[in-house]
Amino acid sequence: MRRVVFNQKGGVGKSTITCNLAAIAASKGKRTLVVDLDPQGNSTQYLLGGNDAAPQVTLADFYEQSLTFRLEPMETIDFVAATPFKNLSILPSHPRLEELQGKLESRYKIYKLREALDEIAAKFDQVFIDTPPALNFFTRSALIAADSCLIPFDCDEFSRNALYALLANTDEIRADHNPKLKVEGIVVNQYQPRANLPQKAVQELIDEGLTVLQPYLSASVKIKESHERSRPMIQLDPRHKLTQEFVALYEGLGARKKKEKAAG
Repeated sequence: MRRVVFNQKGGVGKSTITCNLAAIAASKGKRTLVVDLDPQGNSTQYLLGGNDAAPQVTLADFYEQSLTFRLEPMETIDFVAATPFKNLSILPSHPRLEELQGKLESRYKIYKLREALDEIAAKFDQVFIDTPPALNFFTRSALIAADSCLIPFDCDEFSRNALYALLANTDEIRADHNPKLKVEGIVVNQYQPRANLPQKAVQELIDEGLTVLQPYLSASVKIKESHERSRPMIQLDPRHKLTQEFVALYEGLGARKKKEKAAG
């Protein structure tokens, strides 16, 4: 199962959601891979820590290899780095990804990620793909490579307005490149149940027939500590309310998938 976490708006929690769902999958014994396509490398930093833990090879090296001829190219699995957490690996990001975009687009390498994940599919049970906050080469590559899309939503009017353009772009990718791609649902992040605006924003999405996943993820200062210590919530504080929300969200995704398979 390959899930891409995608929103064209920045600051909505893509990396937080990606890494925490992946860490929960790994904690349940699933061989799990995170693919960090964002040149900012937030997921890479979250799971590997600071510069002392920087991987020797990254996705930038993977894409650079695709642009050149080599007699003995590295295999995709050679670009995968282990994290400190059991069953959890990462295809790490690097700032050089930004400067490679133009070359990759001109050489039409848009299917390269899908081909790479197909190559290593037998080694991983679940894949979570983090994306940049823009519809660019890397986000399109991720949507082409994925089975489903999770959309983070942070309960403000700007996010709501951007959501419809995002859904239209996802439909276009499905029609042109990846007919199996589905929008699995909207993940409500930084939810404050006592505030009127978040309640109203979420209810409007539900009223419009969009799939809003439960539970909503609470706003919590604990997530900052999780980032600073490079420990996903399931590793940092398994009993915390936010951790349990992530667990329930992950389990809900699995239950929905089983129901769909039974119905189909």
